[in-house]
Amino acid sequence: MNVHHLELFYHVAKNGGVSAAARAMPYGIQQPAISAQILQLEDALGVTLYQRRPFQLTREGQALYDFIMPFFSGLTETGDRLRGGGEKRLRIAAAEVVQRDYLPELLARMRRRVKGFHFTLTHGRQQEIETMLAAQEIDIGLSTLMDKTAANIEARELLRLPMVLLVPKQSGITKAAQIFEKDRIDLPLVTMEAKDVLSRSFQTALRQRGIEWLPGLEVGSLDLVLRYVAEGFGAGLALHHPRVELPAGVKALALDAFPPLSFGVLWSGRLSPLGEAFLVEATTLAGELTC
Repeated sequence: MNVHHLELFYHVAKNGGVSAAARAMPYGIQQPAISAQILQLEDALGVTLYQRRPFQLTREGQALYDFIMPFFSGLTETGDRLRGGGEKRLRIAAAEVVQRDYLPELLARMRRRVKGFHFTLTHGRQQEIETMLAAQEIDIGLSTLMDKTAANIEARELLRLPMVLLVPKQSGITKAAQIFEKDRIDLPLVTMEAKDVLSRSFQTALRQRGIEWLPGLEVGSLDLVLRYVAEGFGAGLALHHPRVELPAGVKALALDAFPPLSFGVLWSGRLSPLGEAFLVEATTLAGELTC
């Protein structure tokens, strides 16, 4: 018998059907894939494990479930015990600006809330975070949200962040319209890489307005966008992050007609109690930032 097939059968039996299992699985897998692999298990055993409509385990299916249930239901607890208290450890992924400006306060709140709380931290944006969640490499992620989430990936919006253009104060530019009204924009645009959600959203909004302004400098972080603008190398695309102070020589121009970006939390399957506590603290902090 294939152990992965047994794991899928365990989740189907536990949740009362393939559809419910697909929603509750701790990693991403589509409903048709589950059904196909259960059929392979039934073929290998030569028995029917459950009736489909309405769902009900057969005698053979109940016997198999009773046999494998103690093993699969105890995996999480065993893993936590082997890791030395994994129930108080959260694996987090977030973009650089989140790690720098928001996570320290959020993690400090978690330490006050959960005695013995500890965590691991890695860098990631939405697609990278979803990949890590599907592979069970992280428990939760914080990211701007633009793309539709993959199957079995949950997302909750925490706040919306407006786009802004950053320009040197000495440039004499006081509003974005002064840039957009030109027939040919010769001011270099400093942005994150083209595939970044902010860059893609901005370019889409420009095309809708019939404006062509391609990036002149693509850099690896929002901190670098600020640095290049401060040095007078162009206008930078950024998000207005609450509590983030701009360098003395840089000012932000509002892009009121441009769509704000959603920022939120991503996870897969059912959150652990520790993950739920983290989500509560993140929601509370986001509410305070928008006050």
